[in-house]
Amino acid sequence: MKHTSYDLVVVGTGFASTFFLQKYLSKASAKVKVLVLEKGYLYPHAERLKEKRGEQTRFATINDAHEKSFQNLNQEKEWFFSLGFGGSSNCWYGCTPRFMPSDFKMKTLYGVGSDWPITYTDLDPYYTQVEETMSISGPASTPFPKKSPYPLPPHLFTSVDKLLHKQYGDLYISQPTARASKPVNGRNACCASTVCSVCPVNAKFTIENSNMGVYNDARVELLYGAEVYSLDLEQQVARKVNFLKDGKEYHVAGEVIALGANAIFNANVLLNSGDNNRFTGKGIGEQLGLKVSVYLDNLENVGGSTWVNANGYMLYDGDHRKEMAACLMESSNDPYFRLERGKWRHIANFRMVFGDLPEMENHVATTPDRMRPAVHYKGPSDYTLKGVQNMKEKLPEIFSCLPVEKIEYHDPYPSEAHILGTSRMSNSAAEGVVDKHLIHHQYRNLFVLGSGSFTTYTPSNPTLTLSALSLFAADKSF
Repeated sequence: MKHTSYDLVVVGTGFASTFFLQKYLSKASAKVKVLVLEKGYLYPHAERLKEKRGEQTRFATINDAHEKSFQNLNQEKEWFFSLGFGGSSNCWYGCTPRFMPSDFKMKTLYGVGSDWPITYTDLDPYYTQVEETMSISGPASTPFPKKSPYPLPPHLFTSVDKLLHKQYGDLYISQPTARASKPVNGRNACCASTVCSVCPVNAKFTIENSNMGVYNDARVELLYGAEVYSLDLEQQVARKVNFLKDGKEYHVAGEVIALGANAIFNANVLLNSGDNNRFTGKGIGEQLGLKVSVYLDNLENVGGSTWVNANGYMLYDGDHRKEMAACLMESSNDPYFRLERGKWRHIANFRMVFGDLPEMENHVATTPDRMRPAVHYKGPSDYTLKGVQNMKEKLPEIFSCLPVEKIEYHDPYPSEAHILGTSRMSNSAAEGVVDKHLIHHQYRNLFVLGSGSFTTYTPSNPTLTLSALSLFAADKSF
């Protein structure tokens, strides 16, 4: 660490921090000093591939196992994320649909949850900027408003996708995704091998391959192995960031501080610091997902050019959201076979993903180990479970354009790998933790970035939106 005080101190190097920094640096003077504190270390993509192939790599143990970094008090629920440089960009699957405009107005339109203090229109230009940076592959027409085309052409439909798109038009589209449909910016085209957590051909956008230049900027100092545990909060200002490195205590001052860890650890830092907002750490959750297998009568499901070929919006918007959760359909291109001679490919698999509402009893709490928070989670809300039941009732009709033999519903997945809540966005401190610019309501030089800020939990994948929020926050605040 070169200095004891910086213009900006950022915690974490994942999507939220990196896009925030990109916008901040584009507006800042040449003399600003920025310190980025990363708990883990760079685990290069090439070395990750070695590990996946069973080869030796000295990087295999460089970062802690994520499940050891917190206490999970509900063993039936899993929380997936990646530690180290780039955060969960190293393990995400690259799904990047936008939210629907209605997702930001749940209270106004459906009488449930709360409205976000930001609208779809506010985020629209920042969605576009993220899509350009990530070189998103996507369709020409979408169910959400979009003023410009996607940078890359869409991925190919399977034979089943083609039939569903013919029936439902823009309610069934090629999924917008950060898995490239053709070579771009040093990334290869998606190989559709469905092992996206560590892409074998480097087709998926990550912070490591992003070419954003953030961490090579001469104004930025990146410090690895820095475990942030608290802030000094005094007289309505965040003064210092406190962290451990190599067993030693460090304290660094920041004119502005931005927490960009995930929703578990942002909450832990705030709670350890004495933040007494009643919503801090509360409402942790994510979407609920389950697999549906559709057995087909003499129809081969072949084709497709990526892991998730399509998104279906037939159960997303509508008055049903007054009583039950919206559902986003994902057409899965994982390896699939029917174990019946002559019918090997007569099957289609879908992942049905449901939104949720934050509940106060689901929360993050501190423990005697200041580095290791505890997660308390009782399960999805009744609102979500009603959405699942509605899907089961409506799906036979939705699939009536296919030659269906039977539909099989599987148990919910243990996780969607999207950690949401704990620092919700709101118009006032009486309703949440941060304002629409992701600035803490009480500590006005403190940003709390990421999907922890989400006011409600839509069925759409969160990464595009949390990245756009970071751009918006930095653009409007400096």
